[in-house]
Parts: sequence; structure tokens; C-alpha cells
Amino acid sequence: MSKSFTPQSRPITMAILAMGGEGGGVLADWCVDMAERNGFWAQTTSVPGVAQRTGTTVYYLEFFPKLAGESKEPVLSTMAAPGEVDIVVASELMEAGRAVQRGFVAPTVTTFITSTHRVYSMAEKMALGDGRVDSEVLLDAAKKAAKVLIPADFAKVAENAGSVISSALFGAIAGSGALPFDRTEFISAIERGGVGVKNSIKAFDASFDLAVAALKPAPSSTAVSVTIGTKPKDAPSAVINSLTPEQELAIINDPSSAVGSKLKFLAARIKNEFPEPARVMLVNGIKRCADYQDVKYAEAYLDRLASVRESDAQHGNGSARVLEETARYTALWMTYEDTIRVADLKTRRSRYTRVGKEALIQEDQMLQVREYLHPQSDEFADTLPTALGKWLLRTKWVTATIERLSKNGIILQTTAVHGYLLLYFVARLKPIRRRSLRFNLEQARIDAWIASINEVIAIDYQLALEVSEVANVIKGYGSTHHNGWANFVTIMDHLDVIKKSAGAAALIAELRKAALADENGDKLRAALAR
Repeated sequence: MSKSFTPQSRPITMAILAMGGEGGGVLADWCVDMAERNGFWAQTTSVPGVAQRTGTTVYYLEFFPKLAGESKEPVLSTMAAPGEVDIVVASELMEAGRAVQRGFVAPTVTTFITSTHRVYSMAEKMALGDGRVDSEVLLDAAKKAAKVLIPADFAKVAENAGSVISSALFGAIAGSGALPFDRTEFISAIERGGVGVKNSIKAFDASFDLAVAALKPAPSSTAVSVTIGTKPKDAPSAVINSLTPEQELAIINDPSSAVGSKLKFLAARIKNEFPEPARVMLVNGIKRCADYQDVKYAEAYLDRLASVRESDAQHGNGSARVLEETARYTALWMTYEDTIRVADLKTRRSRYTRVGKEALIQEDQMLQVREYLHPQSDEFADTLPTALGKWLLRTKWVTATIERLSKNGIILQTTAVHGYLLLYFVARLKPIRRRSLRFNLEQARIDAWIASINEVIAIDYQLALEVSEVANVIKGYGSTHHNGWANFVTIMDHLDVIKKSAGAAALIAELRKAALADENGDKLRAALAR
């Protein structure tokens, strides 16, 4: 025991909120081992949560010093009492929000340590629009709730060290000074664990320094907490707007691009023919279209937008907002997700590399990837040549057979030869995509939407901007795409009436937000009724 302790009326309390696979149990065990080795009574309990993301567990720990001459073992609690938790550790920003919501964090006592990265919840992922909870709101709530806040991207720290986030959080706890143990005693606990010691200590050291830095007041403020490793909410747009035309076009030379220098002549066309505010979007649009199909498809993308460029120049205010947003959604629409696209993305070497890295696969381990697929007859028909696809859809026994075979879904192991070759074959159907049923249907739909934008822009620029944004309701594939397309058609069918109304742009915006609020269109129909 390296310290002497004075009597205290209650134990030191700690709550750790971590998801499955993040080492929350290991972190709790390190803390208990360290406390017991240094003359403390220590206790930990865990309460598993529901299957949210990978399942969240709350680990609750209490430490009480063994005092000289005192042999009685204290009675320690098995669950946190709101407002009485000295240290709260959250492995992810939403978990930090949950800790605040549960009352674990108190401004009078709590040192609050949270990673600022996000692992999005199912509700956030399933939202048709941007369903993400604002990270800045979560951070602000955490700062107001805690006595001391130590936020940083500890997941990135762990990744850089080749470790898991538990070791990074352990370093942050040590750096916070909230526990009465020396840095060497924390490291000794890791060493006694005996697994991944070198990388764990590397992550520990980096996070220790981040925590110490977070406790130092900023020169212009007396606040005890600062945010490390995060960007202002508007940082991405600020970076984009600061690029020069030459920097924008340099994106084309990115060696990681699948098409590389083949797009240089289209980049030059963007520079010569299109206004500066829309160039970044256009550059990324041609890269996406060329990767999806070929360079000619990227050229067709610019051809499509030429009419919007002229309309925006004639009726706009110089911001090129309508052109920029139309360029965004045209690129997304032209690269719709069909079976060929899905198979292509799932069989790329970069995907296996990423999955292996995320799973922390070691050299002596094997990686297996299983795809859970649920193809429908519509998706088969969409990939076939137009005439054959139409025949499939109107031939009941064929569609019934497909639906019966895929009723319970298909599990395909793409790290096995059979599974990989099956998807690889589908991905190689890219050359016949232009003759497919879905391809020709989508091209006609895109052209009709762009025609509507060009028609509206002459009478109401803001309305044209909202019409370009309506394409945002079309997403995904299968039933999700079907419902999104139905909502898009519903809104566009009302455009002729709405454009004659006062506040037409606001009305379209309201309908778009209603369409993104639920998949089945109930809120859109309610908005139309109003």
C-alpha cells in the first residue's frame, strides 16, 4: 500500500457505461485489482442492458480504504444512487447522455469521463432523414451536469495504439486524479492482466496525457473542462468552402480513387464550365458515378446538370445553391443501390481490410464474413434486361418461386470460395446495367425531376431549392426504396398546386420533413391533410 488514508464517511463510487466488446468488464476488473492491491475494500456489480447497438452494460464499483486497527468489512452498495457517483465513465457519447439522463452525473461530485466518438443507435440508423442526435448537444449537457468533464475521442486513441477502448479509458481515469492511486499502480494493474499489455499501456499513456490536458484551464477561460479531438459542428462545410479551385480539382488525383486520372478531363470541364461554390460537390459526383459505372456515366452526370447550371445562373443570387443541391442528389440518385452495386461493395478488398481492422484480427486468426441477404423478385427483375425484367414481374409462378426461396433470407459466407464467387459474378454484371429495367426507369425519373427544378426556378428560387431537396426521401433498396419513392411521387404530384400558394417553399419543406419522419407515409398524409 503506497498511501495512508484518513477516515471517510462513504466509499468512492464509480459507474462505467460500456457496450459489448469494448472491455468494460476488463476495465472494472483492473480498477478492483488495483484498489485491493493498495489496501481498499472493493466491489463491482454489472447490469446488462437491452440489445442497443451491441448491448450496453452498467458496471458499478465502490472502494473503501482499510484503516489501521479497523477489521470490520464495510457494507457496499450494488447499484449507483443518483447524485452520489464520484466518477462516471462512458465509452461513447450517447452513453454519456444516458448517464446524465439516469442521474448518475451530479455537478457537486462527479468527474465525468466520456469518449466523444459515436456508435449510432438503431433508431438513429433507421431514420429516413438525418436521425443522428447532435453531438454538441450531448457534450453541452454533459458539461452542465458534471463537476469536471473530460471528453476526448478515446476510441481513436485505442485504435491508434492497436488496443481496445477500455485501456484508453483507464488512462483517462488515472489522469483525472479522481482515484487516490499513482500512475504506476494503474500500469501495474494492466501488467497483472497479462493480455495485450504493450498496446494497452500505449493507449493508457496517450489518454492519461489527454485527461491531464483537459484539466488545465484554457487561457481565456476559467472552465475546468475542454473538448479534445472534436470539431465545431460546421467544420466540414468551413473546410470545403476554404478550398481553392485548384485544391478542389486535386481531389481527382487522389491515388485511392478507383478511377484516378481518367477523370482529369471532366475535372477541367468542371473548372471551366461550373461556378466555384458547386465544384467540390461536382468533383465528388463524377468520382462516385465513375466508380459506380464508368467515366462516360460521370460525363452524363455533368451533361444532366448543365441545364440546372444555366437556370441557376439566370435566376439565382450567385450562391449556386440549387445547382449544388441538385448535384448532390443527382449523384446519389444515379448511383442507386441495385444488386450489382451491393455485390460490388461487399466483394472489395478494402472492405475485408476494414472489417478485419475493426475486429482486431491478428495474423494467426481467420476472418469469416457472413452476409445476411433478403432478395425480392423486384430486385432480380431490376437487374435483368428491360424486356426480361418485365416478363419476370408479370409471370406469377416465377415471382412466387423467388419469394418462396428467399422467404427466410439467405446467409452467404463471402470469405468462402462459393459465397465470394457468387457475389463476384453479380458484381461483374456492371456492363449490362445500362440495359437493365431499373436503369432506364431511374434515368427517366431523374430527368423528370430536373425538368421540374428548371421550371420552378424561374418563378421561385427558394422553392426550386426545396424541390431539389425532395430527392432526399428516396433511399436504400427493397421496401425502403419503394416507400421512399411513393412519398416522393406524392409530394411532386402536389407541386403544381403548392407552387401557386404563398410560402410554397416552406410547404414543400414541411412535406419533405414529414416524409422523412416515418417510412410508411402516415405523417406525410397527415401533413397533406393539414
